Amino acid sequence: MRLRRMLAVWAAKITEKISIHIFRRQGATWAGKIALKIYPPLLHDLAGQVRRGIFAVCGTNGKTTVNNLLCTAVEAEGYRVVCNHTGSNMLNGIVAAFALKAGLDGKLKADYACIEMDEAAAVKIIRHFSPDYMVLTNLFRDQLDRYGEIDTVMESLGKVMCAVPGMKIIVNGDEPLCTSLVMDSGNKYVTYGIREPVRECGNPREIREGRFCRHCGGLLRYRFYHYGQLGDYYCPACGFQRPGIQFDGKDVEFGEEPAFTVEGRRIRSACKGFYNIYNILAAYTALRTDGLEGVHFDEAVRGFEPENGRMEEFWIGNTRVWLNLAKNPAGFNQNIDVLMQDEGRKDILIVINDRAQDGRDVSWLWDVDFERLGKSDTGLIMVSGIRCQELMLRMKYAGIAAEMEAGTAEAVRRSVREGCGKLYVLVNYTALFDTRNILTAHAGGRL
Repeated sequence: MRLRRMLAVWAAKITEKISIHIFRRQGATWAGKIALKIYPPLLHDLAGQVRRGIFAVCGTNGKTTVNNLLCTAVEAEGYRVVCNHTGSNMLNGIVAAFALKAGLDGKLKADYACIEMDEAAAVKIIRHFSPDYMVLTNLFRDQLDRYGEIDTVMESLGKVMCAVPGMKIIVNGDEPLCTSLVMDSGNKYVTYGIREPVRECGNPREIREGRFCRHCGGLLRYRFYHYGQLGDYYCPACGFQRPGIQFDGKDVEFGEEPAFTVEGRRIRSACKGFYNIYNILAAYTALRTDGLEGVHFDEAVRGFEPENGRMEEFWIGNTRVWLNLAKNPAGFNQNIDVLMQDEGRKDILIVINDRAQDGRDVSWLWDVDFERLGKSDTGLIMVSGIRCQELMLRMKYAGIAAEMEAGTAEAVRRSVREGCGKLYVLVNYTALFDTRNILTAHAGGRL
């Protein structure tokens, strides 16, 4: 068995090298798939060697950022961590994360593991190892033709919680769907959130999931919204309400360096957007729930550089470019919120595909509040990707003067060549890697 485990680890490492250096692609999925073929119990064996604890991060939006930030923060405390940094969150990608961290002797020397898990695949993944903690960020409609409605995702996550009754849940208490799911599970939980309103009641056009109480079916009411369905909710019919917030983000401020206070610590970050306040707060809560002091948390957050298209920054000539994944209405609306906070002139490029990983149904574009772009100081707005025509139609109905360029490489060139020097690029799943490769190829140069 030990020999087969060693062979599986070697195969994973070789596969990843070949994928990156020859095919110029991330090799995590194939590395994990081949490793499992050689030795099916590989994940179980390696996860069992983690010395202190395993965090599983789930939720519709923010899990890659939370997972990578948590890993960075734990490493800053001096521990060795296994992490699927690239966002490969299906079984094969998670197997690869463990195998690539293991030594050539098939042994893993790690104190913690921070593992992002796909919600739909979580039941299958959990058969291989038992996390000590689950960080649950939020639940929004996402890729309906793959995930189904939110009820399907909640059912899957509920099964995971039942399968690991000793797993403690770190839950966004401002999110009623996540909170009701965790309360029903019987697992112990810790809450994080933002107890007080930090701005006016939010965007009234925004889609708000879970409007009805999961316990009695009554209509939920809110004292205030932060965004989406996140806020201070209660059910007048049965008494279900937002629980007490144990890790409360206070004195929230936005701008170039968003900041908040938790447990008396002032934390600042270069990661823009209200949603990133929640992401940082989730990582902090996870760290503290395990008993770590987080002495270096603030500097870990300040030094954290988003990757894989999570407000990732590039320079092309004199143009500053931000690349961000936006894969559903909630994510897009939060990205538009970031654009609105930037009061200077900026250009926008939106790339939408409809490959299998994206979901073929792009009707969700009509739930995105693109109308708000007309209230911002925007220059060139371009649409691209396989479904650029549908996106162009949506822009027309929103009253936005956009231009269409189906080829993403040419759309990027035009945006840089004709733009104002500040470019936001919003992409969905399969558009992310191609667009990122284009930006990476030209970073520091001119198109």
